[in-house]
Amino acid sequence: MATKRKTRRIDPDHEVAIIGAGPGGIAAGVKLAKAGIEDFVILERESDFGGSWHENTYPGLSVDIPWPAYQFSFERRTDWERFFPSGPEVKHYHADVARKYGLYRHAEFGVNVEREEFDDANHLWRLHTGTGRVITARHVISAVGAFVRPRADAVPGVADFAGMIQRPTAWNHDYDLTGKRVAVIGTGASAVQIIPAIAGRIGAMTVFQRTPVWSMPKPDFRTPAWLKSVLRVPGVMPLLHQTILIVVDVAGRLIVGIPPASAKPVLNAFDRTIVKAYGRYVRFMVKDPVTASKLTPDFGPITKRPTANTHYLTTFNRTNVDLVTETIETVTPTGIRTADGVEREFDVIVLATGYEVFSDPETYVPGTILGRDGFDLGVFYRAEGLQAYQGVTVPGLPNRFMLVGPYCWTGSGWHDFVEMSADHAVRAIVEGRRRGATSVEIRKDVADEYHRTTYRNSEILRYYLTELNGHTNTYYRNSQGDSTYLRPSGFFEASRSLRRFPLDDYRYDRLPAVATRGRSAAARATNGRTARTEATR
Repeated sequence: MATKRKTRRIDPDHEVAIIGAGPGGIAAGVKLAKAGIEDFVILERESDFGGSWHENTYPGLSVDIPWPAYQFSFERRTDWERFFPSGPEVKHYHADVARKYGLYRHAEFGVNVEREEFDDANHLWRLHTGTGRVITARHVISAVGAFVRPRADAVPGVADFAGMIQRPTAWNHDYDLTGKRVAVIGTGASAVQIIPAIAGRIGAMTVFQRTPVWSMPKPDFRTPAWLKSVLRVPGVMPLLHQTILIVVDVAGRLIVGIPPASAKPVLNAFDRTIVKAYGRYVRFMVKDPVTASKLTPDFGPITKRPTANTHYLTTFNRTNVDLVTETIETVTPTGIRTADGVEREFDVIVLATGYEVFSDPETYVPGTILGRDGFDLGVFYRAEGLQAYQGVTVPGLPNRFMLVGPYCWTGSGWHDFVEMSADHAVRAIVEGRRRGATSVEIRKDVADEYHRTTYRNSEILRYYLTELNGHTNTYYRNSQGDSTYLRPSGFFEASRSLRRFPLDDYRYDRLPAVATRGRSAAARATNGRTARTEATR
């Protein structure tokens, strides 16, 4: 009689794989280590920690909010050079934090995860990389940020241009802009910083604008020694941070706390008043009335991401700077042709044309994130709209957590909410460990109820972005008409919900048996002890 052979289970390469080494990836790594989970790997497509602050090195790069609100709660610094830190300073901060907490030992750079596939027979994720290598992990924490990848098809004909193409995420600093004819396509956050930073050393600049941007003065200054001394006093920095979060919380509560019927006329009146006031400000700052009119938005200040740059508007007073609002027809070998038939010649084109963002369903390509029983996240989001329990996890994707997911942003500094999301993921993983589970999955009934509540609470945001200001392109409103970027709640409610969720909101399952293959348990434990030693140095 033939003997029935048992299927051999396999162990994953790692207990946790973190995808991305930006602020979210750093927070997740630190939180895992503090929870006693040392068998994790951080997979990063670039060559170092920092995320956007590593990729972007363009002229004028800096933070739009003051440093007390832009750093990790577990690693506060008071020695920042400027009140609104420069890009290189922020990059160094993130690398220093990663080094201090021993994360370089866990990192693999130059690894681009192209497909994630859940193996239900073994309760693990198979991460398919660009080189064909497959990395397995029991749990995946996606720490991919808000700006997933630059828009590849934003302007037709770019490949035909014979001059220099500069991109914010791949700036060539060896190329000398002195005296050059430069075109800047776009007036978003990157362009607002690049335009005044290079205007003084180029020959001529033409800015191609589709939509004007709100740009307020930035009260930037070198951080004085006395302020550093005051903030070094124990308790002062946490108190200041808490005060900032209280302001954020009040703003969030106002947005979702007022009944829509009452809020709509208030928002209408607010937009009319503030748009007129900003228009007067622009006319005061920009000498040419025609240019000032073109630079004045006809939409409210929170329709698109507002920017802060003291010199952006006044740059258009320079004789070597021109503003064009005609639609671009195509890039040519020698320049740019607009819809009115005018072709302008350039030596350099700066493509500040934006990114694919996490709040758009098109960002999630079908076939790239595959869960249990054939669940495809890209197909699901196209059919059902973007949603995730607490902005972190989706039924059908066991053992997978997002730090930047639908309805996640609380209006706070970036580090605050990725820390909260990381705490959520680590708490679920730790509870799965405690219960001896190999699969941790959010219950569908819980996730569905959470999304119904979130969608209902987002009504006023959808009204503001779709009905009141629907004529304006913005990544705060996606292609389905949903405002899935912003979390419709106060900051502290979000913090409590993310960190204190009922543990039984998840379902915990266990494989009948798990054999060992590849690295032994002893080897993983040794690696964990080594990493802990590194983290305490």
